[in-house]
Amino acid sequence: MTVTRAQESRSATTRGISAYRGYRPPPGMISWAFHRITGLGVLLFLLLHIVDIFLVNYGPEVFNELLFLYRHPVFRIGEIILVGAVYYHAANGVRIMLIDFWPAAYRYERQLFYGVMAVFLLAFIPTAFLMIRPIIQAG
Repeated sequence: MTVTRAQESRSATTRGISAYRGYRPPPGMISWAFHRITGLGVLLFLLLHIVDIFLVNYGPEVFNELLFLYRHPVFRIGEIILVGAVYYHAANGVRIMLIDFWPAAYRYERQLFYGVMAVFLLAFIPTAFLMIRPIIQAG
């Protein structure tokens, strides 16, 4: 009888390990993380923008010296990422408002997440294409 239990235990363990496909976080957790990350990205850009506008007080020469930064290809790619962050943050904010103000919306959280991703991609892909085209043509 102990052999049978050992065999059952071994087969259950083997079946469990082979059936494990990795941790898959729920869509709500993914959207929460993306919302926080994109919010921090937009905040960092806002702080940079406040600093560069503040430099206008020191004269146009100082401000114009900073403009080289905005023309650099790495910064231009950062602008594309910033636009993506704003698009996602806005679309996910609408999802959050739906969940907050419509009590039954939590039942459709997965569908709302996929809707946010669809809206994000439909808005971001053409915008990114339009923004990256001058970078490619200049290079």
